[in-house]
Amino acid sequence: MLDADNEVEYSLEEEEEEEYTMTYVGNLIFVDKHCRQSTSMEESKKRVDSLSLAYEDISNMPYDIIEDFSCTLYHLDISHNFFSRNLHFLTNFDNLRSLNLDHNRIDENTMFPYIPTLELLWLNNNHIQNLYPFMKNLQKSMPNLKYLSIMGNDAAPSYLNGGSFYDYLQYRLYVLSWFPTLVHLDDRKVTEDQRREAVRLFKRPLYRSITLPEYISDLRKKLFPLKPTLASQLVWPSKESNLII
Repeated sequence: MLDADNEVEYSLEEEEEEEYTMTYVGNLIFVDKHCRQSTSMEESKKRVDSLSLAYEDISNMPYDIIEDFSCTLYHLDISHNFFSRNLHFLTNFDNLRSLNLDHNRIDENTMFPYIPTLELLWLNNNHIQNLYPFMKNLQKSMPNLKYLSIMGNDAAPSYLNGGSFYDYLQYRLYVLSWFPTLVHLDDRKVTEDQRREAVRLFKRPLYRSITLPEYISDLRKKLFPLKPTLASQLVWPSKESNLII
């Protein structure tokens, strides 16, 4: 009988924990208006590590959200909104591990701030048309990504947007050449064979893989201007090549 009581008590504790797995902005407003004791609101804020602001029709992060949750949030969902290039607010979330930006207005010129803690990024169904320099900038901003998905963008060819299987292979290996630590890209796991093939196809000079201080980088560009475009430097495999996927 004692074991049964313990099991009931444990299940109740589990339900209480699940209550805080994802907090929505509507829940926060409700708590704020109806909570009789301010301490309970403060305690609930401390326990929030996942927050969803999806479908809120916002293009900027509300200041009170940053103020209240910048230190506690691990997972942030701001999908189905109007975020484009105003993403500097992300620097305030010191512990951010996952970010969902699906169905926004992100394009290849969007610059993300430096977020070394981020491991998961979803950018599905945005306005990204070119992989370069987007992937290069993204790798500098989020060097520790393990999960990345950019399906539904023109830069990510698939049979859904008219791309061939060969186009898809090129795209996948090119992304992996910038993010060799990825374990999952789009809807598929990354294999060691894919990583090796990406390195073989898209070799880059050593100086391009090193992040230099800005003043040194500007000086190098003045002394050694790079005239050829990226497209002329990439060596694409022939269609007869046996690519591993």
